[in-house]
Amino acid sequence: MAVTADLAKLLDRAYEDKSLEEIVKAPVEALSGVSAEDAEMLKKAFHIKTIGDLGRNKFFRAATAMVDLTESQK
Repeated sequence: MAVTADLAKLLDRAYEDKSLEEIVKAPVEALSGVSAEDAEMLKKAFHIKTIGDLGRNKFFRAATAMVDLTESQK
C-alpha cells in the first residue's frame, strides 16, 4: 500500500520537492519556522544538525511519546 503525505507546509520552499530521504538528511532549518539561530541552538544543546537527528533524538522522542500517551487517554 502506497502512502503519500504533503509535507510542503512543514518545509521551506527549497525543500518542498525533495525526496523523504533528502529531507531527513537536510539541515534542521529546512523545517518551516526554524531559523538558523534555532538550528544553532539545537546543534549546541543536543548535537542536532539534520532533520533526521531531530527525529531520532531521545529527548524529543520521549517528549512526543508522553504527549501522545496523554492525548490518547482523553
